[in-house]
Amino acid sequence: MERIFLFLYQYRAFFTFLALELFCAWLIIQNNQYQGAQFFNSSNTFVGGVNNFSQNMRDYFSLREVNVMLAEENSRLRKSLEQRNQEIWSGRTTDEEIINRFDFVSAKVVNNSTDRYTNFITINKGSKDGIVAGMAVISSYGAVGKVKMTSAHFSVVTSLLNIDLRISGLLKRTGHFGTIQWDGRDPQVVEFEFIPRHVKVAEGDTIITSGYSGVFPEGILIGTIEKIELREEAPFYELRVKVAQDFRKLSFVSVVKSNLLHELDSLEVQIPDMKR
Repeated sequence: MERIFLFLYQYRAFFTFLALELFCAWLIIQNNQYQGAQFFNSSNTFVGGVNNFSQNMRDYFSLREVNVMLAEENSRLRKSLEQRNQEIWSGRTTDEEIINRFDFVSAKVVNNSTDRYTNFITINKGSKDGIVAGMAVISSYGAVGKVKMTSAHFSVVTSLLNIDLRISGLLKRTGHFGTIQWDGRDPQVVEFEFIPRHVKVAEGDTIITSGYSGVFPEGILIGTIEKIELREEAPFYELRVKVAQDFRKLSFVSVVKSNLLHELDSLEVQIPDMKR
């Protein structure tokens, strides 16, 4: 406190001058119409700038709601695209069961891991939203994983970055299918297995979902081949695929409801040797 008083005493002339300046400015504004108008115009500009900044901040914090709406719109558009694809593949059939094979539910990621061998993702949609275990999960970039379990309002998803998850992939350029599985090392790279050595494979080739399981729609992007190895006399390539989705930036996903999966399972379960 003593230092504060000493500071004020040392600069008493400056503070006295400043107080007199402010008092004079107030007198001018109060008694002169022109200067008063100029002052208030300037102050209005300042206040307007503050209000604009405040609105920009409100707009920024409202981005979460905007993102939710965009995710829902993305799900609707994806369903529309899937319907059109089904129409094309089925010769423009009007069979609603074929056209409406898949539905999509948008969800927000509330928890996610990428640094373990068995990574999982938690989303904010559950059984009350019609989600059940086994459903595919995708993003606007590509395949994400499969639902493992649900509660009323949340679901846990087995991430593509989980050594226990396998999904069917397709080499888009040639049509050859294989198995996608993570090896537990790089969170940006998965393995693409069981592509025969006679197939012509090139770096940069696109890998998509095959659609064979009935869980994932056909044609969902998985990634692109970044490394090719073929050991002497090995029957299959060792292919490393850079995933399209950066799992460390995963925010919104879509859960895929396969409306004909039950029928497919009911048929294939009658053949014991058929495994997914």
